[in-house]
Amino acid sequence: MIIGHGPSGYIATHYLSKRFTASGVGRMALLAFGIIAALAPDLDMFYFHLVDGRQHHHHTYFSHWPVFWFAVLFVALAWQWLQRGSRYAVLCVVFCVGGVLHILLDSIVGDIWWLAPWVDRPYALFTVPALYQPWWLNFLLHWSFALELALWIWAMLLYRRRASAGGDG
Repeated sequence: MIIGHGPSGYIATHYLSKRFTASGVGRMALLAFGIIAALAPDLDMFYFHLVDGRQHHHHTYFSHWPVFWFAVLFVALAWQWLQRGSRYAVLCVVFCVGGVLHILLDSIVGDIWWLAPWVDRPYALFTVPALYQPWWLNFLLHWSFALELALWIWAMLLYRRRASAGGDG
């Protein structure tokens, strides 16, 4: 997934914000946080390029391990359940949902090490054949890119509906 993570964070947070209206976190702040959270696992690209020298697939780092995101989400949900009024617990839940969503979306055509750190084997639902140069053209010309565009359209429709109803986005 190349361009779909940001809008997926917006969509997820749009629906989560209805559940967390009493948290005291402003809707716009929650939406911004949700978008950043859905992009967060790819921050490992800095390490990939600047430290690792592109020696290992960045999906092998713990920031792309499903066990990491599901474990932290479990802790965040427990925290939010125990302290229902905590703004920080709500932000933590939104952040973890963004991370889990990122991993799920990457699993469509990107290799995800679903059993890491125990099994060193990637899984993906579909494969993008390497037909074009540069590498990213393979993703742009693959049918899965239509899913990414659909996420953008969905997010824009949600935004426009909210904006036309007098909301703040």
